[in-house]
Amino acid sequence: MDDFKTAEARARELRRELAHHNHRYYVLDSPEISDIQYDTLMRELQGLEEQHPSLQTPDSPTQRVGGKAADEFGQVVHRVPMLSLANLFEDEGLVEFDERVRKLLGQPAVTYVCEPKLDGLAIALRFEKGIFVQGATRGDGTTGEDVTGNLRTIRSLPMELFPLDGVKVPAVLEVRGEVFIRKADFQKLNEKREEEGEPLFANPRNAAAGSLRQLDPKETAARPLSVYLYECVPTEGVPAFKSHIEKLEYLKSLGLPINRYVRAEGIDGVRQAYDASLKGRHELPFEVDGMVVKVDDEDQRKRLGQVSKSPRWAVAYKFPPEEESTEVLDIGIQVGRTGALTPVAHLKPVKVGGVMVARATLHNEDELRRKDVRKGDTVFVRRAGDVIPEIVSTVLSKRPESSQPFEFPKHCPVCGAAAVKDEDGAVIRCTGASCPAQLVEKIRHFASRIAMDIEGLGDKLAAQLVATGTVKTFADLYALTKQKLLTLERMGDKSADNLLESLEHSKGTTQRRFLYALGIRHVGDATAKALAEGFPDVHQLFKASLEDISRVKDVGPVMAQVIHAFFQEPQNREAILALLNAGVSPAPPQVSTGGPFVGKTVVLTGSMTGMNRDQAKEEVERRGGKVAGSVSRKTDFVVAGDDAGSKLKKAQELGVRILDEQAFLQLLQTDARG
Repeated sequence: MDDFKTAEARARELRRELAHHNHRYYVLDSPEISDIQYDTLMRELQGLEEQHPSLQTPDSPTQRVGGKAADEFGQVVHRVPMLSLANLFEDEGLVEFDERVRKLLGQPAVTYVCEPKLDGLAIALRFEKGIFVQGATRGDGTTGEDVTGNLRTIRSLPMELFPLDGVKVPAVLEVRGEVFIRKADFQKLNEKREEEGEPLFANPRNAAAGSLRQLDPKETAARPLSVYLYECVPTEGVPAFKSHIEKLEYLKSLGLPINRYVRAEGIDGVRQAYDASLKGRHELPFEVDGMVVKVDDEDQRKRLGQVSKSPRWAVAYKFPPEEESTEVLDIGIQVGRTGALTPVAHLKPVKVGGVMVARATLHNEDELRRKDVRKGDTVFVRRAGDVIPEIVSTVLSKRPESSQPFEFPKHCPVCGAAAVKDEDGAVIRCTGASCPAQLVEKIRHFASRIAMDIEGLGDKLAAQLVATGTVKTFADLYALTKQKLLTLERMGDKSADNLLESLEHSKGTTQRRFLYALGIRHVGDATAKALAEGFPDVHQLFKASLEDISRVKDVGPVMAQVIHAFFQEPQNREAILALLNAGVSPAPPQVSTGGPFVGKTVVLTGSMTGMNRDQAKEEVERRGGKVAGSVSRKTDFVVAGDDAGSKLKKAQELGVRILDEQAFLQLLQTDARG
């Protein structure tokens, strides 16, 4: 009991400390500790919650990774309806809005607040006793979808209010705001999707909206969402605000993130704010499509009221669309590093948003068909900030009579291998293992540490080998000579000798590593291990049926289809046979049926001199053990190398058996396999 009370107190302290550092980092943009220090605290809390599951609370920072997937979203009725704003597109509309407001109020001039109009998704949040308990989308303004689990994954949204000294937290707080994705995060998200062969998001708003409505919160957690709050619903304990600015500062005093704002005196002040916002829109870290203009005085807002579903006291003054018309000179296919075939429109160069645009993505075949873009068409092109240029629409009245729909290729235009649709039907992908368009990335993956482990063959050397035509297939790596290597830039005698030695050593790989190295889509290290156990000889996979592959542990029907198609592609078979002929000899898995590691859980920490972390993991798993990422009472051994950190300390506290590198190597030798 004392042990539990100690753990409970420490967990409470860690949650408070992590919440403080989250607030400093995401809201104040003023961190006090390094990422490594933050991760150390987080791992300690995760360990406590693993040992004592009852300590895990919904507001725990560990829950940012996402909880259980929902079958569907529940409904939330908004206590106060969420209104939508009327849009203005020109100064004449602004003049009419200002005149109407002044007339209804009987005032010669009105003070406004101007805020950047985020291009995101509106949300409503509810806190009880300072703890976040529920969040919902706007929906139809009266009823929205319950997305509480997904909102918990947003790191800039505090799970517990963090008030300044002297600020009292109300029993119930209901706030409104916007979920969005910052430009830099959006760019990284699309880069990652491109690497994984997923269709790119057209713009941050689509990405934010789609992310927030994922049924599995783990999917949302992988998306870099942010949030700003801008409205507060009157409840008991919430002050009676005199102005909107006072309200924003109150939200900020509770530790909630708010957007920037400008106070504007009368219509001339709004014009100045609009001009400045329009001029500086691309310098903002997030996408904006206009400026929100709100009456600042709260009493005046109540007097103005609303009409239909829009308030009379606020409007969205939209920016002019950054679109230009141009001609489609041609449509080509770009083959990405993971084999995704992306249609690209080659345009007559046109300046859009201050940048000259000559190409625009058409995303995938379905998008191309939906927009019906053809060579010779006149199209409107949009570019907003850092977003990839895209074709918005086609001017059908200007379409040439001779135009024909674009025919999507059935074979890769680079290597000629079959081009097939993904299981979700969104992306068409080249199936060739030796496709030059994918070769640099494939070689880098092939040589990586948990694949063939070819030391010295990194990104730059792989790019050089492909660019010079020295390597066109995996097997070409094993035909490299010292003479060939010395012709490359920055390649000396010793580096060449080391690489050749590493290549020779890699020939004696395992079936698991070999299958992983081939870069089969969906096949990670764990799946490669299962495949190797089911098919110890790669020739067996040439003959395996779809049903045979489906019987492998954790290989579902979709993954089985991808694996089966890979081994049926002639180009892939040739690549594998060429590797075997070059001397690569994958050893079948050897699983121990007895010995010190069978059924044991092992944690690795620190660095070892005799082998790297991945090799040590493989040795443990080959002997029937399991490697875990954190220390708990269920851990059997902790292998502590040099510079072992918090895991070693945790093992000492829990009395878990600790092995140094020498003892670990000796234990490996005592395995029942001999």
